[in-house]
Amino acid sequence: MSRFSELIKQDKPVLVDFFAEWCGPCKAMAPVLKEVKDSLGDSVSILKIDVDKNQELAAQLNVRGVPTLILYKGGTQVWRQSGVVQKTDLLQIIKGNN
Repeated sequence: MSRFSELIKQDKPVLVDFFAEWCGPCKAMAPVLKEVKDSLGDSVSILKIDVDKNQELAAQLNVRGVPTLILYKGGTQVWRQSGVVQKTDLLQIIKGNN
């Protein structure tokens, strides 16, 4: 948890993807997140967190479904959504919080 807190306190936006290996929609998000990272490069960090391996963190953050995406800026949550998000929407959200 302390490592997570450090990671989300970066100056640049940090997009956290809470996923599970068995989750179909999570698998659909993987290439979208790669395209977002390819488009934005080092201006954003993307963290993938497996909810099955990090149940305590997921519970603390009230993650009830996967995929859940949370965008942090300077350690503060600025956006959150569960379910699949399209690349264009994600790019717009991240750029709007950069």
